[in-house]
Amino acid sequence: MSSTEAQISEIFNSIQGEGLYIGERQVFIRFAGCNLSCQYCDTPQALDIPKAFKVEGTPGKNDLKNFNNPATADQLLSIIDSYSKQKELNHSVSLTGGEPLLQVDFLKNFIPEIKKKHSVYLDTNGVLPKHLEEVIDFVDIVAMDIKLPSATGLSSYLPDHRKSLEIAYTKDVFVKVVFTRESKVKEIDDAAKMIAEIDEKIPLVLQPVAPHGPVKHRPTPDMLFAFQAVAKRSLKNVRVIPQTHKILGLK
Repeated sequence: MSSTEAQISEIFNSIQGEGLYIGERQVFIRFAGCNLSCQYCDTPQALDIPKAFKVEGTPGKNDLKNFNNPATADQLLSIIDSYSKQKELNHSVSLTGGEPLLQVDFLKNFIPEIKKKHSVYLDTNGVLPKHLEEVIDFVDIVAMDIKLPSATGLSSYLPDHRKSLEIAYTKDVFVKVVFTRESKVKEIDDAAKMIAEIDEKIPLVLQPVAPHGPVKHRPTPDMLFAFQAVAKRSLKNVRVIPQTHKILGLK
């Protein structure tokens, strides 16, 4: 991992379409590369490291320009500034992926520079607690996924998720679980109980798999009610929220 350069997939300015900050304007930096391969991944282009990353010039226009990878911190900060000419327009800078924490050496130097002007929103899969611990002091908001075994095809990651959530608990944090028709009640119950062991007030967002995905994976309406009911046995704040940016035709 480089401390001075990062592998990027794309950068754009858009409206947050997931989780508790839905509807907020953000600058999104999508880091390239991921340590998981979920069946429901909605950004497969970010799984690999491209030779060039794309930057959208005008929000919503899809006027893309290519820049060579890797990117420097100064280059990324300049792009962030280009989206921030109107004061208070953007709520925060979202570091997403892929999995941004795979490039933790870069983030340790980069995030403090972002913090000089902007709040930092970290979107992570929650299975790299040691990396999260290295940057948590500079992060304002953590959107942490819990990846269900039925969606990854792997054994449960709950021990790593628990450690990550314990670290993120010092910040503004919420948990997101993407679920499919294959998801099990026990998986939701286990995730909710684990969250509650840390604090029953931590918000949980249950997110049905992206509506553009294969019909065979989309959860049925009764699953939405059943999963929320199960999670609320353990947690105070459980919401079912789909990906609204997909509905709006945004990135």
